[in-house]
Amino acid sequence: MLKNTAKVLIAATAISSMHAIAACPDYVTAASAPALAGPAKKGFAKFGNTLLSNWYKPWHMAHDVIAKAGTPANIEAKFDYDAVLHKDLEGERVHAYLYGTGMTQWQYLGNYTTNSDGKISVPLGARAVGDYVVRFVVEGDLSSTAGYVSVVDPGREAVLFDIDGTLTINDFEAWADYAGIKTATAYYYAPEVVNAYRQKGYQIIFLTARPYWVTKDGREWLGIKNIGQWHYHSNPYGDGPIPPNTQQFKTDYVRYLRNTVGLNIVRAYGNATTDIAAYADGGIAKANTYIIGPNAGASGTQAINGEYGGHFAFVVQPTRESSCRG
Repeated sequence: MLKNTAKVLIAATAISSMHAIAACPDYVTAASAPALAGPAKKGFAKFGNTLLSNWYKPWHMAHDVIAKAGTPANIEAKFDYDAVLHKDLEGERVHAYLYGTGMTQWQYLGNYTTNSDGKISVPLGARAVGDYVVRFVVEGDLSSTAGYVSVVDPGREAVLFDIDGTLTINDFEAWADYAGIKTATAYYYAPEVVNAYRQKGYQIIFLTARPYWVTKDGREWLGIKNIGQWHYHSNPYGDGPIPPNTQQFKTDYVRYLRNTVGLNIVRAYGNATTDIAAYADGGIAKANTYIIGPNAGASGTQAINGEYGGHFAFVVQPTRESSCRG
């Protein structure tokens, strides 16, 4: 009788432990969404926007969202035209749709009218833990953009990456990309490093000082390098080419991820002194901060010298799988 009772208790403990394991990021479902029928094209409410759409290419973007389980979230998107002009699409209807973990078809979220900045904000409510894509379709010309939503359990393990000068070989690469000169060159083995963490079950965070209005370029580059396109967070402040106070922007977001969302950021990668300071101020230990480029190893951080090949072999490959894998 005692033996049987002990077996039951052991089994119950094992099952309880299984349920306590947080879900891993779902990088498959949102990336393989079914075809979206979308709204019927009805033309623009304003004639000027018809001309805008005829003359210029859409340059829309959405801000990715990462939220703690049980917490209502909103997703914001901005609609404008032309890579240089960035003329806002004002007073026009945009339809929003959501698809992701546990879903078999798109869910219609409603239609929203852009404000004087070409922006809309869509309430998502409190979603189940998982990863979702929100697609936005402009009714006037059926141009579209997408953003991603991750709903996570507290304690989810994450790895954070800066992009310019960290994954790309220097900061100028971003602006060369934006100007259409070339596709930014990645450091040797940088994509493999990102993908290794992803395959081990870690939440990937791209935290870039790039202004929000070049999000389209940033996502395209990540896609070209085949290293996923979310979670992508660019600087939402300022409309100039260099947004204000990069360090504070990054510090604030790291604190949000750790203190509000509850992510456990196990490693952070950067290249600049602002990265070093922001990660430290955000609560990431120097022992877990990896810096490449001229500042490698500065201020007690961990140095990555020249490229990522050795780092991949000696640090990333031996890293255990995320705790979400049990």
